Amino acid sequence: MEIFFGIVGGLGLFLYGMTIMSTGLQKAAGNKLKSIISMLTSNRFMAVTVGAIITMIVQSSSATTVMVVGFVNAGMMNLAQAVGVIMGSNIGTTITAQIITFKIDKYAPLIIGLAVAVWLFTNNRKVKQFAEAFIGFGILFLGMKFMGDALKPLGEYEGFRNLLVSFGQHPFLGILAGFAITVAVQSSSASTGILLALSSQGLIPISSGLPILFGINIGTTITALLSSIGANGTAKRAAAVHVMFNLFGTIIFIVFLQGPLYWAITMIDPGTTAYAVSRQIANAHTIFNIVNTIIMFPFIGLLVRLATKIIPGEEDKGEGIKYIDERILETPPIALASAMKETLHMGNVARESLESALEGFYNKDQKKIDETMRIEKVVNEMERELAAYLVKLSNTDISVENRETVDGLFNTINDIERVGDHAENLAELAQFTIDNHLVFSETAMDELRQMSGLVLQAYIDSLTALKSLDGGLAMKVVKTEGRIDYLEKTLRANHIGRLSAQQCIPSSGIIFLDIISNLERIADHASNIAMAVMDKIKAVK
Repeated sequence: MEIFFGIVGGLGLFLYGMTIMSTGLQKAAGNKLKSIISMLTSNRFMAVTVGAIITMIVQSSSATTVMVVGFVNAGMMNLAQAVGVIMGSNIGTTITAQIITFKIDKYAPLIIGLAVAVWLFTNNRKVKQFAEAFIGFGILFLGMKFMGDALKPLGEYEGFRNLLVSFGQHPFLGILAGFAITVAVQSSSASTGILLALSSQGLIPISSGLPILFGINIGTTITALLSSIGANGTAKRAAAVHVMFNLFGTIIFIVFLQGPLYWAITMIDPGTTAYAVSRQIANAHTIFNIVNTIIMFPFIGLLVRLATKIIPGEEDKGEGIKYIDERILETPPIALASAMKETLHMGNVARESLESALEGFYNKDQKKIDETMRIEKVVNEMERELAAYLVKLSNTDISVENRETVDGLFNTINDIERVGDHAENLAELAQFTIDNHLVFSETAMDELRQMSGLVLQAYIDSLTALKSLDGGLAMKVVKTEGRIDYLEKTLRANHIGRLSAQQCIPSSGIIFLDIISNLERIADHASNIAMAVMDKIKAVK
């Protein structure tokens, strides 16, 4: 029981340390991490690089591939890009194993103590974030020491030593053991840590360590595979590619490259001491993933086609939510970028609703009126889902700046939803006009076209300003809204004058006044979006 408690406690500290270190690094990376999304072009070399960078930051290839499934499901990444990122994540995860093998666990308490002191006494936010990462770094090594100390007595048990040696004689059993450990702890870094803890106590020879390592590489794919349940077909294919990549790589190494791999790692770190075996395992982990990526890279297209054969069918996201996925919440800065993208998408859906409503009124087009009513339901559903996502995002460990951005997005999606409501009101007024055969004077129609054109342009400009954080364009929207307020009062007075002079039908006059009132309210919401952009720009400065 003492050994069991030591292993469980050490593993818990190891995982907690990784989480703290990852959180600190993500906070320190901040907006730079968000810019990673823009780097995900069709350039496959860049996708591999991005995958490695993200994994170095989040400290888990499983977490990265789960995010990749989320990106693909949200339409932020295509399948070819996803394959590149998955390959890069396998390379990035080897950094953890390399760091672990350096004998610095005795300095862990000192690292934690100094990092906590810096964290307590500094007011610099960036320094605080890096200090948090170092606290996690120290706790990670403390966990490794706990595991190593707990495993040491197992060396006295002949049966346990024989079991580990048998994995070298029967590689399939070693692969199965590595696979089972990784599935149990749901982290390839943690299972590699356990393997390194065993080797650090001289309990496992390299001949047994290699099959276990191969099993770990296969086991890490299960997390992404499970996360793809309920996702769209493309996301399922991304998870399937991850399985194929690691499985094919393991087969290639076992059948053809195990000898050359053994030769390479023993050349780099010769010997059979516990430290040499630890270094050999870490190097094997790195070489396996780099060489596997080099071998598989030219066949990305083939892997994509094979995944499509296994999981056929075309994806049709249609309208509604496209860019947010709860899997992406693992990295809050990237999740915030996806929420911003979804907000802009929602804004454009509401714009379509507004354009349909205006076209339905001017052309007496029943189809456009019906289209507005349908789109409005979509906008309402998007607002509900996006608001729920923002609540979950605000409950993650995000920076103060990002939390303020999230708060601003709550207001923005409310403004967009209200634009959709006013578009629906305009469609209902258009329907009333058609049903009651109402007519408007040419002057009234010209005035409505003038005002609706200004309002529609102000709303489009507000979305453009939000997308590019363009302060000048945002200011233009605010000024336009002032002009629209004045125009609304002028048109109201003009129309009341026409009613008094009996130049138009009273029932048409009521519709006219309702239309300009709704248009004026849409301009107000466009101005609100623009002012939120200006506030964001001031906060950044």
